[in-house]
Amino acid sequence: MIRCNSPEEAVKAIHSNSRVYIQAAAAAPSVLIKALTDRVTDLRNVEICHLHTEGDAPYANPALCYAFHVNSFFIGKNVRHTLAAGNGSYTPVFLSELPNLFRKGVIPLDAALIHVAPPDSHGYCSLGVSVEATLAAIQNAKIVIAQVNPRMPRTFGDGIIHINQIDYVVDVDVPIFRHEMEAISEVENKIGRHIASLIDDRSTLQMGIGSIPNAALANLSGHKDLGLHTEMFSDGVIDLIENGTINCKYKGTNKGRALATFLIGSQRLYDFVHDNPFIEMRESSYVNDTAVIRKNTKMIAINSAIEVDLTGQVCADSIGAHMYSGVGGQMDFIRGAALSEGGKAIIALPSVTKNGESRIVPHLKQGAGVVTTRSHAQYIITEHGIADLYGKTLKQRAKALVNITHPMHQEAVERKYYEMLHPNSHGILV
Repeated sequence: MIRCNSPEEAVKAIHSNSRVYIQAAAAAPSVLIKALTDRVTDLRNVEICHLHTEGDAPYANPALCYAFHVNSFFIGKNVRHTLAAGNGSYTPVFLSELPNLFRKGVIPLDAALIHVAPPDSHGYCSLGVSVEATLAAIQNAKIVIAQVNPRMPRTFGDGIIHINQIDYVVDVDVPIFRHEMEAISEVENKIGRHIASLIDDRSTLQMGIGSIPNAALANLSGHKDLGLHTEMFSDGVIDLIENGTINCKYKGTNKGRALATFLIGSQRLYDFVHDNPFIEMRESSYVNDTAVIRKNTKMIAINSAIEVDLTGQVCADSIGAHMYSGVGGQMDFIRGAALSEGGKAIIALPSVTKNGESRIVPHLKQGAGVVTTRSHAQYIITEHGIADLYGKTLKQRAKALVNITHPMHQEAVERKYYEMLHPNSHGILV
């Protein structure tokens, strides 16, 4: 391990024609990222790969395409423009499988840029708020460069690494990227109430970040003995943990522990998880493993979508042919929940876009990707109700989904679907 005097000195170990993995989400090592980008005149053909990252991504500037190319495993807002600009690519992969792409050498890594809490008295650092595929990157990259930050929460689980596993270290003192909870709208609250109505006591939850998951959590205060086994969580779970609603007593895996692979939230969340043994951070190859997820009885998977067609196909990663996000862990948890005893797989979304267009559609947009297939879809929820698709025919599914479509779009959506099936007829499904 070499302790560097500056981030500029640390990133000199990265050369042209390298592939670099950056730790994800709120743990993105901002100081190292800036220092690497500042070396733009020295570098050529460096591939930067990562999941969604918070904060700036200066290397994604199309004007720097001669030096950097972005390879996203999940597309965040800060790099979304790179696909159209030509300085970025997208690699579709289930989050559960990403670590194995590194371990099997499918995507060899030259370097990993990471962000850790300071070492303890035994020399062990913590990856803090994001483990995901970073552990596999550390184990398989030729060099590991870390910014060590006293503000990084110290969490338990797979993210404990010894300082000797790091090649270059630079000390920093910068805030962790924060995501404050937003106000819940009436539409989101209605969706949250519908979700909560499907959740029994002693269920185990998976949900993402945003107002709909928070609305669902806000409607669970009367529940008992819930568990948490989720790809990520945010502030919405804190009150439920503190009041004992989420206690993880009846989980099938990691009983007595809340399980996640990364976290994004406010400073309150980071203070809550710091040095808290109730929170266990594990690699995504474990957290998102369908075989592990299904061991939790009454597993509840709550995920979102961009649009859903009347047969139950769920598009969650693109707007037409234009990539917007990624596959992530949706299918890992949809399938794991469906295979769980008493489990439920839920897709929840507002019935219309911000522009008033229906998100329940006769057919997906041309070029749209199917993340959750019609065979995997179970419950689709909008503010207008719950459509239970399990074991239903295509005609029954269409009727159920029309019923939760916004009333101003119901007739048009149903008619268009019917006319697709019967181009020489005019009418609606009966």
